[in-house]
Amino acid sequence: MPGRTATATRTTAAAEGDVTVLLIGMRINHFWAVHHWVPVFLAMPRMLRELAKDPERGLLSHVLLTASPRTYYVVQYWESKEKLYRYAHSPDMFHHRAWAIINRKERKGRVRGHVGLWHEAYVVPEGSYESIYADMPAFGLAAAHGRVSLERRGKRARDRFAYRSQKTADAAEKTAGAAEKRAEKRVVAPGKAADGA
Repeated sequence: MPGRTATATRTTAAAEGDVTVLLIGMRINHFWAVHHWVPVFLAMPRMLRELAKDPERGLLSHVLLTASPRTYYVVQYWESKEKLYRYAHSPDMFHHRAWAIINRKERKGRVRGHVGLWHEAYVVPEGSYESIYADMPAFGLAAAHGRVSLERRGKRARDRFAYRSQKTADAAEKTAGAAEKRAEKRVVAPGKAADGA
């Protein structure tokens, strides 16, 4: 499998720009209520297979994890929050149907707290994330965005946080230029000082 071979080196994720991360999971509240939690448990692998068949949907990579014998979750890396939302609301995708079933059960009063569901979504701007992988195959953010040698982004965490892609640097320069032009266009009313006095 590509990207699963450990390398005897230090690398960092090749991510540039904003990074979209979704944490989504479930908690088994009552182990004996198998008929309630098993369908939920099996829903996520089905969604991941569905997304794997259509990479244009925007899921870049995922990691399946467990926090306890009761709690299971997935860390997902997406191309953008727009693609994440589009998938979640697409009526032809399984996620939409699964939530429709849950909402119907809730309206009928058939949800009894046997299984908990949760998710957290983050859009992390460039300059607010960094990573390091020592003797690791591509994992997490690096599996989603590729990896580069540590030297290309900085050996220290503060250097990797300070890294700016060309696209981000160009956008910042463009924004600064637009702000300068707006400042130059400010007109002061006759008889008034610039400070409004």
